[in-house]
Parts: sequence; C-alpha cells; structure tokens
Amino acid sequence: MRSLRLSEELDERVRQAASLEGSSVSEFLRQAASERAERMLATEPRERLAYAIGVVNTDLRQARDTGGAFADIVERKHREGRR
Repeated sequence: MRSLRLSEELDERVRQAASLEGSSVSEFLRQAASERAERMLATEPRERLAYAIGVVNTDLRQARDTGGAFADIVERKHREGRR
C-alpha cells in the first residue's frame, strides 16, 4: 500500500482525467503507475539514456568516444546488478 501527495493543480488534473476516462482516481493512478513501471522495466539502460549518450560538443580528441564508453559502462553495471 502506498500513499502520495499531489499538488492541488495535479490533483485536479488527475480528477478530471479519471472522470473523462470513467474510472476512479485510484484506478487511474494505479494504471498510470503500472504503465510507467512497465516502460521503465522493459527498456535497457542504454535506451533510457540514449538522449544523453554520446552528446559531447568539443574539439578535444579524448572526448570522441565518451558516449560509447559511457554506454558500455552503464550496460556492464546493469548486467552486474549495480544500478
């Protein structure tokens, strides 16, 4: 069992969205949490960090392979169970 606090604005948006969907606020939040958990658990760390991996804007030669090296480290640590 979990409880959470929402800002007044988010609470109102959730209430409206649940109403439009024809579900209770609790069911709406359970479904939203379930969908987000599935998305996160279904993707590999490399995919979740794709927006940042390899993003280096420099003329320095040492930075050329930083993205690939970082991706390899993240993937190896994930396989080892270290997140």
